[in-house]
Amino acid sequence: MAISELFGNEVNKGIAHAMTKTEPVNPPERFNVLGVMVSATTMAMTVEYIRASVRTRLRTYVCVSGVHGIMESHRDPGLRSIHNAAGLVTPDGMPLVWLAKFADRRIERVYGPDLLLAVCQACQPDGTRHFFYGGGPGVASLLASRLQGRFQKIRIVGTLCPPFKNLSPQEDQAEIERINAANPDLVWVGLSTPKQERWMASHRDHLSAPVLLGVGAAFDFHAGLKRQAPLWMQRSGLEWAFRLATEPRRLWKRYLRNNPLFLYHSVLQLTGLRTYDQ
Repeated sequence: MAISELFGNEVNKGIAHAMTKTEPVNPPERFNVLGVMVSATTMAMTVEYIRASVRTRLRTYVCVSGVHGIMESHRDPGLRSIHNAAGLVTPDGMPLVWLAKFADRRIERVYGPDLLLAVCQACQPDGTRHFFYGGGPGVASLLASRLQGRFQKIRIVGTLCPPFKNLSPQEDQAEIERINAANPDLVWVGLSTPKQERWMASHRDHLSAPVLLGVGAAFDFHAGLKRQAPLWMQRSGLEWAFRLATEPRRLWKRYLRNNPLFLYHSVLQLTGLRTYDQ
């Protein structure tokens, strides 16, 4: 599938521009959402930042966060600190995009599954080396196979699906050594929030890859194991309803708890009735 079929024209132009850039790119400004400093970015800016980080070997990690990630960080100061230490915190959900407009920021949704495809496309001329870490048994390998068929020049150097348990220090070290032995430039992490953010923060100094990216459900979506919401639902901020309908037992607590609380706290912040420290 051509990149023009995956993204809108403006995003395509931005990606094409990013593919010609050679100088380092500074991270975009951020704005405060309940104490989480979200990057005022676009898809093209995010792709450009990732490619520049690989070129300059800048050791960083990228959090792709929506309402769920913001609310988990609101409840957990440690997780909030992890987000705020990231190179980028991209606005994965439309509510964050809407809030940004009140802060007069140039921003668009940087949705994890779309970001994965955009980076794979844009990085092909660079010879960027990709590693996929996460998902259930066999998911990362299936994802890699499907991406290899989609992007002819992509370089995938390894996959690893960790077991659903707390690893011993020896098991964790073995995984680190396996990833480093593959010598990737990008490590894609699909462990879901907040596990993937904690993993990236704790492993950042132990992995040689310049960039770690947490994209959660993108692994299952692009492996063909889960359906994505229709585009109109994504753009109207109703993707949560689609996901709740398709996975009610797993997701009902997340959405029925987080969404009303996010709305409540956002109103308090926008009206100045409460401030939220980083």
